[in-house]
Amino acid sequence: MLTARRRVVATAAVVLSGSLLLASCGGSDSGSSDGKTLKLWHYEGPDSAMGAAWNAAIKEFEAKHPGVKVKFEEKGFEQIQKTAPMVLNSSDAPDIMEYNKGNATAGLLSKQGLLTDLTDEVAKRGWDKKLSAGVKTTSQYDANGVMSSGKWYGVPNYAEYTMVFYNKDLFNKYGIAEPKTFDDLTAAMDKFVAKGITPLANSGAEYMAQQYLYQLALSKADRSWVDKYELYKGKTDFHDAAWTYGATTFADWVKKGYISKTSSGAKAEDAGVAFTQGKNPILFSGSWWYGRFKTENKFDWGTMLWPGSNLTLGSGGNLWVVPKGAKNKDLAYDFIDITMSPKIQNLLGNKGGVPVAADPNAITDPRSKTLIADFNTLSQRDGLAFYPDWPVPGFYDTLVSETQKLITGSEQPDAYLSALQKAYDQGAPKQ
Repeated sequence: MLTARRRVVATAAVVLSGSLLLASCGGSDSGSSDGKTLKLWHYEGPDSAMGAAWNAAIKEFEAKHPGVKVKFEEKGFEQIQKTAPMVLNSSDAPDIMEYNKGNATAGLLSKQGLLTDLTDEVAKRGWDKKLSAGVKTTSQYDANGVMSSGKWYGVPNYAEYTMVFYNKDLFNKYGIAEPKTFDDLTAAMDKFVAKGITPLANSGAEYMAQQYLYQLALSKADRSWVDKYELYKGKTDFHDAAWTYGATTFADWVKKGYISKTSSGAKAEDAGVAFTQGKNPILFSGSWWYGRFKTENKFDWGTMLWPGSNLTLGSGGNLWVVPKGAKNKDLAYDFIDITMSPKIQNLLGNKGGVPVAADPNAITDPRSKTLIADFNTLSQRDGLAFYPDWPVPGFYDTLVSETQKLITGSEQPDAYLSALQKAYDQGAPKQ
């Protein structure tokens, strides 16, 4: 998350701004096109679980739609985030694209009339029956672009959540016990600092820093707090106990050396690479990194849910959306359907993703079983708390810039929270 994953960009390949054309496949046409090309955009790297699964989906699509080509263009997350409203209102719009879920992103585009209403297609193909209630939340938007009810404007084929990734080899090297509780975590970070090691990999220039802070706030919050903030079910006070704890603790962690001041300008990619290279023993981020870490980590590593909190960042994954002006909508629907099939869902699960409709018995990789089991634990306790930048348009940029100030020390927690309150109140619906 970005979004919120924020997601975020989990591999260097994702930031390519050029296009990669893959000769592949397609289906029938809904209108003015010749029905021989499906224009597809997404921003998942080829080494990620989603990238691997969707490449397989392209091949499956080709087998089922002979004579049709997929024109795949790999975009950067930030690139799509910033240009989507303009591009989707032009003749350059793709037929199908991955887009971030939430009020400030997919909700805003739906309100602006830039996305196709998928409600009938969802019912026809039974996609709604494959998604849990928590995952469905980010697929539907009302007339004001607020998620959780209304028409279907997107379909996720995976889920995501945040966790603590940690380098077991570094913990063992320095004789530090693997953390089980929040106190264990802070004690471990103190010991790493004493050894001259910055414990937390961080990215102040993108989504990661704000997610650390939001998680700290969530550890003092409950579901009604999340619903007020994300769904406007009541008034959000950024100077309440949870937000105050999040901001003051985050600032304190910078002072203690848990987070480096130099990380204020770092990208998510920088933080991920620092973790894979063993420079930082801990990284808190999303399941979108899981497949890449399985491939690139040359050390023993583990994961755990954030200790001492029933809530963590997470939701259904980014959405397949079909632009209003797409020329090959039936092709797009067929492609979505393939990504929801058992074959692709099982592959996504075994590659380190969190599938929404896989056969549990088909997931054979031990790490993947743990990943999915932890997600099920979160789902069962209603622990998915979405992402901090979702509520209002433009809030992601506000969170980035203001959280950078906390890292550098140029702003104190009280002023930080006041800045968030002002931006939130300007963008949120009037209560």
